[in-house]
Amino acid sequence: MASSPIFSSSAIAQSTPSTAPTAKTPPPPCASADHRAFDFWIGIWDVTPAGKDAPTAINSISAQHGGCVIREEYQTQGGYTGMSMSFYDAARKNWHQTWMGADGTALFIAGGLNDRGEMVLSNTNWPGYVKGSPVNRVTWTPNRKDGTIESVRQHWQSSADGGQNWTTVFDGLYIKRTEN
Repeated sequence: MASSPIFSSSAIAQSTPSTAPTAKTPPPPCASADHRAFDFWIGIWDVTPAGKDAPTAINSISAQHGGCVIREEYQTQGGYTGMSMSFYDAARKNWHQTWMGADGTALFIAGGLNDRGEMVLSNTNWPGYVKGSPVNRVTWTPNRKDGTIESVRQHWQSSADGGQNWTTVFDGLYIKRTEN
């Protein structure tokens, strides 16, 4: 029977280089400025629809999965709920959002920041859009005071004639809740 060689720990230590080259740690997968472009919407918000004097809903927006997903949980005082998932698609270089409401309303939109810093997403930018279908466009406008985002306006519009005329589906002012 052949015998196994015996190695001493000092022999192994002598053969291992004492200073191994170190590789730079890559940044987290979703840390680019493009991935962070919609972070202005993160927070807990009281939502007041246009024409109302007081909030009628709460919207909780959080970063999930290492900042790769922005999750929305929406709830009105009347019990309507909905949620969305938004993410930056680096391969296509645009943002996507999928919305689903408790009433079965689904919305698939895509787009990005415009030159004014507004996030503008539309179903015409979504790969599954069928030409001639109604156009939906949602714009989130951050409102800053002293460099801090104090509120966000969300304006959802729809067009049945390819964008010639627009109807407001929802227009809400999101006021960020402050922690006590």
